Amino acid sequence: MTDTPASLSGPLATLPSPLVLVGAGKMGGALLQGWLAGGLAPEATIVVDPQPSPEIAELCTARGIRLNPDHLEPAGTLVLGFKPQGLEAAAPSLGPWIGEATLVVSILAGKTIADLKRRLPGARAVVRSMPNLPASIGRGATGAVASPEVDADQRAAADALLASAGIVAWLDDEGLIDALTAVSGSGPAYVFLMAEALAEAGIAAGLPADLAQNLARATVAGAGALLDADPRSSAQLRKDVTSPGGTTAAALGVLMREGGLPDLLREAVEANRRRAGELSG
Repeated sequence: MTDTPASLSGPLATLPSPLVLVGAGKMGGALLQGWLAGGLAPEATIVVDPQPSPEIAELCTARGIRLNPDHLEPAGTLVLGFKPQGLEAAAPSLGPWIGEATLVVSILAGKTIADLKRRLPGARAVVRSMPNLPASIGRGATGAVASPEVDADQRAAADALLASAGIVAWLDDEGLIDALTAVSGSGPAYVFLMAEALAEAGIAAGLPADLAQNLARATVAGAGALLDADPRSSAQLRKDVTSPGGTTAAALGVLMREGGLPDLLREAVEANRRRAGELSG
């Protein structure tokens, strides 16, 4: 494990450096912002992306982060943040970043530890993880599983890295990570769709479009904040806000009927999990 710079402090102080982020798209970029907010030293960070967005290029310039350097060196921590379909094409260029002590942290949906080791022969200590988009504001939910070669210090470093962006759930069984991906990894998109559909329903009911969108956005955000702050279960909160025979009960009768929202979510999660399995290999 390499030493970290003296300027690196806080929960990321144990992180092997330099940290090399390969792929700074939506998720990779969100994580980078979360790590910087959590105390990651810009001078200990390298971003590799053949087509960085203007926002990422500007961030790297403003914070002094090395972007696509000519000099390649073994990383202390190598984070794979590109699309999983790009692993085979990217693998040959990743070799110089991988040394004997490199900790590889993958956020590639569907790519197993065996997949990663097969395409990255130099990789030994590998953590497979699945974060979600709220990591960009420190409210992420990440699942992770470690290969047997990951030692206690490396696991602590990976935990600090992932926990800087929200909660981390460590799994003993890698087979569960596709299900976790289907729930928390993609879950924010389901919630965004709920806000979108609620706004459209409000417009259909006669509300002005701007008002319907603002109300739907605030309602979903407020309900999420309450769910986070209140120790009661989501089921109990739902029951507590529903008066028997009232307006909310009438709406829930539609959402919860056979083929309604619970059934649709189960079907959606299963489709997600199945697709993650198809991306493996």
